[in-house]
Amino acid sequence: MFNKFVNSLWLLMVMTSVAFAQLPDFTEMVKNNGDAVVNISTTQKAPELQMDSDQQQIPQDIPPELEDFFRHFFQGPGRGYVPRETSSLGSGFVISKDGYILTNHHVVNNASEIVVKLKDRRELLAKLVGSDESTDVALLKVDATDLPVVQIGSPEQLQVGEWVLAIGTPFGFEQSVTAGIVSAKGRSLPDGNYVPFIQTDVAINPGNSGGPLFNMQGKVVGINSQIYSRSGGYMGLSFAIPIDVAMNVAEQIKTKGKVSRGWLGVQIQDVTRQLAESFGMDRPHGALVAKVVPGGPAEKAGLQVGDIIVEFDGHVIETSGELPPIVGMTPVDEKATLKIIRQGDNEDLIAKIGLLPAQAAQLAPSSMPEITVNRLGLGVTDLTEEQREQLQVEKYGVLVQKVSKGIALDAGIQPGDVILRVQNAPVKDVADFNKIVAKLPVEKSIAMLIQRNGSPVFLAFKIDK
Repeated sequence: MFNKFVNSLWLLMVMTSVAFAQLPDFTEMVKNNGDAVVNISTTQKAPELQMDSDQQQIPQDIPPELEDFFRHFFQGPGRGYVPRETSSLGSGFVISKDGYILTNHHVVNNASEIVVKLKDRRELLAKLVGSDESTDVALLKVDATDLPVVQIGSPEQLQVGEWVLAIGTPFGFEQSVTAGIVSAKGRSLPDGNYVPFIQTDVAINPGNSGGPLFNMQGKVVGINSQIYSRSGGYMGLSFAIPIDVAMNVAEQIKTKGKVSRGWLGVQIQDVTRQLAESFGMDRPHGALVAKVVPGGPAEKAGLQVGDIIVEFDGHVIETSGELPPIVGMTPVDEKATLKIIRQGDNEDLIAKIGLLPAQAAQLAPSSMPEITVNRLGLGVTDLTEEQREQLQVEKYGVLVQKVSKGIALDAGIQPGDVILRVQNAPVKDVADFNKIVAKLPVEKSIAMLIQRNGSPVFLAFKIDK
């Protein structure tokens, strides 16, 4: 019995040793890279009313009708309007021995002073070379030489499930180390159209922003940028900017002083199961073209509304969110090959990538009187010239005025939408729309292109009977 117990204990110890042997050891990685990770503190000036015996004035941005109120309550003895300094903390890392440092745009945005604190306790004033809000990347420069630097890795080779490590300053605790695995790659977030984020379960908290994400070879593969949280703290969803995206931005800032992005000139959306069926696809994939900008690179290449981009210059496109970052990083005036599906057929197009223009503001539709509805539960009217200009609709289309309970409502169509196409057929006017609707088949997925608040989107529905 005793021998049996000893054997079992020995076996348990062996199994435990094997399990521990499989866990990574990050100690050498931290020793080799910790010196290149910095703490960043910023100071911003914000206006605030407070006691001040020397300054007694009314804030310049106060409306005239409130001036008497401020004179009475805030221009008594010893009161005035003085700036209040606020501070914030973040992280960063050195990418060159002569003092270039990468961090997040939101860490240094609107900062009047930026101080970089090295691991050896030196504190250096930093100059903001430039930053890019779209990718949340900022490049700093400190006056120093022979600084420790990180090694740059390849996010392309990063595998889901691979161990990664972060070094930063969460809540002001300097040189904090956390580890986890890669949860997903190529994540598209609402505020990051040009960034294919790396998702991890590494513990990231306020203050980690701008710090490096290392792979097991001790090379930086990303910049820790965002967390998904309902509490404001870590909840297991952390997002990092791929380092190749960040380095591309940094190089453009250094050489050109600004960031230029490639532009295709389309608005796209995901292909749902019903839309895939309506377009004759065996499965949902690719980026569905909902709008082609007149005069843009896509139109010149022959791309059409309803085309599905499944490959861009050798990059397979599974979801629409994968396309903008790839196009954005493509050099302006470079030619790219697009593989598309058009009405069930495969085609290749060549597009010359343009420069991303500024986004134009969109206007909402005006109200219109109620009318009768058709078999889809839709009441529509023709567009006036004023409405076309307001809604940025060049030609064709009908304006949805009423949506009754039924097919259209279930599909997500709303009053104020402009219906542009049904099953690739352009809708010229109300009469044309009613003819198309009357001939729609039953028990088959139908794709309808609408425009909502200036943005086109495909919706799918079925007519049961």
